[in-house]
Amino acid sequence: MLRTIENEVSRQAAPPALQAEFAQHDFEKLRTFCSLTYIASTIIWLMFDLIVSTKGGQGFTGLSMLFIATMVGLTLLIGFLRTAQQFNLLNVVFVLVISIGIRLLVEGLPETEQAVWLTLATSSMLYCASILPLSRWAFISTLAITVVVLNPFVLTEISLMDLRGSMLLCYYSFLACLTTYSFFKLRRVKLLNYTLSKLLIEQAYIDTLTEIPNRRSFMARAGSELGIRPREHDHYLAMIDIDNFKKVNDLYGHDIGDEVLKRTAANIKAVVQGYEYARLGGEEFAVYVSGVRRDDVEVLMDALCRQVREDPHQYPVTISIGLTRVDDHDTLNQALAKADKALYASKNSGKDRFTFHAD
Repeated sequence: MLRTIENEVSRQAAPPALQAEFAQHDFEKLRTFCSLTYIASTIIWLMFDLIVSTKGGQGFTGLSMLFIATMVGLTLLIGFLRTAQQFNLLNVVFVLVISIGIRLLVEGLPETEQAVWLTLATSSMLYCASILPLSRWAFISTLAITVVVLNPFVLTEISLMDLRGSMLLCYYSFLACLTTYSFFKLRRVKLLNYTLSKLLIEQAYIDTLTEIPNRRSFMARAGSELGIRPREHDHYLAMIDIDNFKKVNDLYGHDIGDEVLKRTAANIKAVVQGYEYARLGGEEFAVYVSGVRRDDVEVLMDALCRQVREDPHQYPVTISIGLTRVDDHDTLNQALAKADKALYASKNSGKDRFTFHAD
């Protein structure tokens, strides 16, 4: 089954909104890794600078300090970024700075060694770029900057016509192609996994018909709200049932019944947005209202009954609601049982109303 879903998802191009969501998720998960990569790059550059300055006799200059300060500043900025797009821009700047710094350092080496060190620096830069959470344009920009600034055939004594130059060109081309392929392949796999995970989570926690959370989601999220200690205000749980729903199905058919369910779910979502709500099954829904006073709950439930009652539709319905205050010692199942009793009281007293459980 998983293979079937994977094949179906892979055949569909991910919409731009999903790709942007994935990019943001990937950056947030790898933010610490990005910082560590920048820190390691800065330390390696500093060690390389110290070695070249000592062995080459050119000394540790103020320009070296400027490069170090810039790279450290860019690394610290990662902690303040909010979007993946901001990191893409920051990475382009960081790559440009460290590439120019490497080029200046390599010029202090003997000419016979410059091409080799430029190639090693290129391989390190491209490898790091291939595993960072970058967009396509950011990776291509990194590749372009690296190839232009760290090109081992520019401003060096190596020639493409000799054996050494030809071998270096083959390795350089292979390296660029391999890292580019790895980046795009890895990014596609990660996007596919993210899409699959999102799809499976939605199927597990979202009701297919009404497209609102299901019972499993409600029990998890309401249970989390129930565990909040201390509470600033009271918590309330509401059980909601569509009045005479069986008659709707019998008279008009299950297709109309499904429309009524979807319309009721949409009304619940519109009124209690910001609180936990779900379809528990059949024509039953639940709402968990946290951190409010009893008067606020009464206003909310009255608005919900009115919204459903006055919804202009060919097949109008009403709802009955059972409410209970969730005590500190109550479990979620106990609160559901009390709300269910209050719901039956609403049904027996005329429907289209809400009733509080009598503790």
